[in-house]
Amino acid sequence: MSYAPLGSELIVTNGNLSSDGRSSFSEPLAKRARRSSSPPRIYDSGSRPFRSDYPIIVHCHLCWDWVWQRPQQFLSRLSARHKILFVETIGPDPQLATAVARFWTAPNFPNITILRLQFPTWRWTDGAFVDRERRRLVREFLAGPGVGQFENPVQWFYDPMAVPAFLGQMDEAGVVYDCMDELSKFRCAPPQIKVREQKLLAAAEVVFTGGRKLWEAKKLQNANCHFYGCGVDVAHFGSAREAQTKIPDDITSLKKPILGYFGVIDERMDYELLVKLAEANPDWSVAMVGPKTKVDTLPQRPNLHWLGQKNYAELPAYCKAFDVCMMPFALNEATEFINPTKALEYMATGTPIVSTPIADVVTNFGAVVSIAQSHEEFIALCREAIDRADAARIEAGLKQASENTWDSIVAKLEKHIADALAPKQTTGGVA
Repeated sequence: MSYAPLGSELIVTNGNLSSDGRSSFSEPLAKRARRSSSPPRIYDSGSRPFRSDYPIIVHCHLCWDWVWQRPQQFLSRLSARHKILFVETIGPDPQLATAVARFWTAPNFPNITILRLQFPTWRWTDGAFVDRERRRLVREFLAGPGVGQFENPVQWFYDPMAVPAFLGQMDEAGVVYDCMDELSKFRCAPPQIKVREQKLLAAAEVVFTGGRKLWEAKKLQNANCHFYGCGVDVAHFGSAREAQTKIPDDITSLKKPILGYFGVIDERMDYELLVKLAEANPDWSVAMVGPKTKVDTLPQRPNLHWLGQKNYAELPAYCKAFDVCMMPFALNEATEFINPTKALEYMATGTPIVSTPIADVVTNFGAVVSIAQSHEEFIALCREAIDRADAARIEAGLKQASENTWDSIVAKLEKHIADALAPKQTTGGVA
C-alpha cells in the first residue's frame, strides 16, 4: 500500500453536503458539542475497569473502500465483537470553504461506521489547522450521531500523522498501533511522520507489525511489540481452484500463458523487469491487475496488459487465469520492510509463485515461492513454472495458507490487547 490519504475520488459538494447520499453534520451540532463536551484528558490507567467489548476508533491513511487489505481484513472480523469507527481522510477539494465530514455504515458490516474527513485545498498545507480540524470533526460526530457508541474506546492507529489530533484526546482506554509498513519510506510521505511515529510507539500499550523486519525495528521502541504478517481467507482465494469460478472476460481473452499480478501499482514495481518479461516471449501475456498511484506513465508493450483495479471479490477469478503469480517488486526504500499480503493469497490459489528477493518474502515464504536474484533469473523461473509446475511447492503453499488465516491472527491480536489493558482494572483506584 502507499502513503495517503488515498482512496475514493474527491467529493465535490456543489453546496450540498449530503449530495452523495451519505449523512453529514453541521454547525448547530458543533455548537452543541462545545457546550456539552468536557476538556480532553489522557486516559488514567487506574480509573475504570477493562471491557472485553470495548469500542474501537481507527485512524487510517487508507480509505475503507479502496484496496481490501490488512486494515479491512482485521477490522471486519473485529467488528463481530466491537463497534468500530473508521476515520479516513481523502484528498482536498478546491470547492470546499471549510473542513467537512460524512459518515455511513460499511456495507455488510453493521458494526463499522465510516467517518470520512475532507479539507479545503487552500488550507490543506496548514498542518496545525488540519490537526485541529480532524479532532474537532471527530469530536462533533461523537457528540452527535455517534453519541454513546464509542465511549472510552481503544484507539487503533495505522496513520502516525493522526497522533497530534487524537492521541490522549478521546478519553481512550488504550492505544494500539498496527504498523503495516514503514510509511516514512514511501514516496510523498510527510516529513513529520517519523517524529509522530516515535510518539505513537512510546504511548501504545501494544504494537503489531506487518513484517518481521518491521518488528525488529519497532520492538526497540516498544517492548510489547508483536509480528503478525500476512493472513489469508483460504476459502475465498481457494475458489480459484473451483470449476464453477468463471474467469473474467477482460483476461480470458488474453493469450496463454499468463504471468499475473494483483495489487497496488506504484513506486514499488520493477517496471524494467515487467518490460523484460513481456519482451522475453511475445507469446506470454503479462497481466497487471490493480490501481495505479503515484506513477505518471506505465510502460507499454503489446503483451503487457494493465487491467485496472478490481474488487476483492473478483480477485480469485483473475488468479484462476494466471499460470504464474508474480511479485515483481523493485528493491528500493519503499520495499525494504514490506511483507506482501498477496503471498499467502497466491498460495491458496494453488498457482506457482515467482518473486524478486524481498527480505520478508525470502524469510517467510522461501520454501514455497521461487526467488529470483536478477531479471534474467526471474524470467527463467517463470519459464520453468510454465513448463513444469513444482507440485511439492504448491502443496506446501496450500498448507502454509491454511495455517495462517485472518481469523486465527485476529484472535491472537485480541488476546494481546486484553493482556495489555486488563492490568488497568482497579480496586479502590489502585492497579
